[in-house]
Amino acid sequence: MEMHESGENYLETILMLKERMGQVRSIDIANEMGFTKPSISVAMKKLRENGYIEVDDEGYITLKEDGFEIATRMYERHKTVAQLLMVLGVSEDTAFEDACRMEHDISEESYQCLKKHYESLIKG
Repeated sequence: MEMHESGENYLETILMLKERMGQVRSIDIANEMGFTKPSISVAMKKLRENGYIEVDDEGYITLKEDGFEIATRMYERHKTVAQLLMVLGVSEDTAFEDACRMEHDISEESYQCLKKHYESLIKG
């Protein structure tokens, strides 16, 4: 299955919430993303059917291997792009908002070059 931006955002949000809260339910995702619970339920059903997440009997969501891999990749891109934008003088709020959009569209080649440049900047 081809992963779309919205699916990547859901997986990344699950990862971020898991790191912050320990456990994640659909309502947590709805609150974090500002979407309705029914919208999140539909999205979680699709992610579950495609093998990206598991939902236990109590409604707790766990990323499966493929979902974790996508979430981790998107979260790393998000943080790196945002940090680079901030080094360039962009405000934190704007940097994280812009990074959220950019992380999905930038090629792997361009991302790796940006990452390498960012790392050289922070090393000195």
